[in-house]
Amino acid sequence: MTTQTAVFGGGCFWCTEAAFQDLKGVHSAVPGYAGGKAQQPSYQQVTSGVTGHAEVVKVTFDPEMISYEDLLKVLFTVHDPTTRNRQGNDIGTQYRSIILFSDESQKKTAEDFIARINPKFDGRIVTEVEPLAEFFESEDYHHDYFKKNPNAGYCQVIISPKVAKLRKEFAGLLKD
Repeated sequence: MTTQTAVFGGGCFWCTEAAFQDLKGVHSAVPGYAGGKAQQPSYQQVTSGVTGHAEVVKVTFDPEMISYEDLLKVLFTVHDPTTRNRQGNDIGTQYRSIILFSDESQKKTAEDFIARINPKFDGRIVTEVEPLAEFFESEDYHHDYFKKNPNAGYCQVIISPKVAKLRKEFAGLLKD
């Protein structure tokens, strides 16, 4: 089996992780930080906005079971790609919409996908497409946050509706 990785930022990584981890062909969705300058950044540093990192999720997937483009479809369904440095009440560069590609194929697929769907958003997509320099895994307490805390206020109000929308629109891509 061959696996690939994709790194996406679409606001809070608790939401993004929850969106990807139950898809067929996804082996893991790991929250972390990327796209900034600091080495080994902490959650406190990233959320302060000084490191330049975005909260992201590193998705390890089997491309024979789910395509990179399918992952992009999910990403653009569970976040608003038209708000720069913001998702709902989460404000700052750490919450920006970003695709961090690992090779030219991912870059081209992401750019072509954005160009194709941008008219549906009146040409307002602000998602950054950049090469992945380095991914820093988040602290353990962020992993599986939604699964571990489904009754937490943030999970109920913000994450649950996104997961429900995903389950409705992408039922065929979900694990049994």
